[in-house]
Amino acid sequence: MKQFLRPFFIIGLLLLLNNAFAGNPDRQGEAGAYELLMNPWARSAGLHTLTTANIMGVEALQLNVAGLARIAGKTEVLMGHSLYLQGTDIRTNAFGLGQRVGQNGVFGLSIMALDFGDIRVTTADQPEGTGATFSPSFFNIGFSYANTFENKVSVGITLRGVSQSIADVSAFGFAIDAGVQYVTGEQDNFKFGISLRNVGSRMTYGGEGLSLQAPRPGRGNYELTYDQRAASFELPSMLNIGLSYDFLFDDKNRLTAVGNFTANSFSRDEIGVGLEYGLSELFMLRAAYRYELDVQNDIEASIYSGLSAGASVEMPLSRDKKNTRLGIDYAYRQTRIWNGTHNLSVRISI
Repeated sequence: MKQFLRPFFIIGLLLLLNNAFAGNPDRQGEAGAYELLMNPWARSAGLHTLTTANIMGVEALQLNVAGLARIAGKTEVLMGHSLYLQGTDIRTNAFGLGQRVGQNGVFGLSIMALDFGDIRVTTADQPEGTGATFSPSFFNIGFSYANTFENKVSVGITLRGVSQSIADVSAFGFAIDAGVQYVTGEQDNFKFGISLRNVGSRMTYGGEGLSLQAPRPGRGNYELTYDQRAASFELPSMLNIGLSYDFLFDDKNRLTAVGNFTANSFSRDEIGVGLEYGLSELFMLRAAYRYELDVQNDIEASIYSGLSAGASVEMPLSRDKKNTRLGIDYAYRQTRIWNGTHNLSVRISI
């Protein structure tokens, strides 16, 4: 009985933490490290990252770490590449690993980096460029653990380090993600999930790039070096609450409906719904729509309010082991400006 009640205690704790770190309309746009909100995985991106309740495997490390406990086999490897906001020349690369330990526990590792390409160095004297280039380094790494209780409830936690830097300025932060998933129904076809993401330390930029030389005030004709102090910023914490239901027509055909509510501490709240069709769990199609609440005009609207769609193909790699598979996922998310975001993922389950 205690094991069954423990996850619901965690759900209450997540809600209390969200209230403690939640923001208000006056704080919108004041957070940083928004790369933590980017989804590099195509399967969940095709459903607009609304799968808090039913996301499974390594892909869950980005949305609800509790789903990590439900990897198909003993080991799962996931690689993802995204063309972020087509037209900006920004790309994301991600790697994830899940390893089962014991019967109910799974350890996870996730790494994500942004590729901004080569950016020209400009100065006030040379606004067209000096001939040199630079590329910012945005990188985060997470270590996770998830466990399943009574085959119905799974809980998980992620400890994540966040790094942003250029040659002479950098910032580092630390974040925690936590989540719960509950499965019920005659065929385990009803799922509920809740996750709290990006709760952690404030980040502050520092380094030689914030130093400048200026004449000494008063007497003397020599220069002194002054250090500028950068303002700190918080991480974009959020709370996700999701539901899903599987309509199982027969052994081969499945239709899953998902719904999700996101409470953002530094932006407006969002709701969304989606559908996924699966044929023998070998081929899947999905589509979703996400809407931002209380938007007054297009300028204030989220870049991702609108439609998303995707598809997946799963290929068995062994006749004897049904969980040994290769999966390929693709997703497209409509954006208010630019030409959308494309995601491609490759999954190997052993």
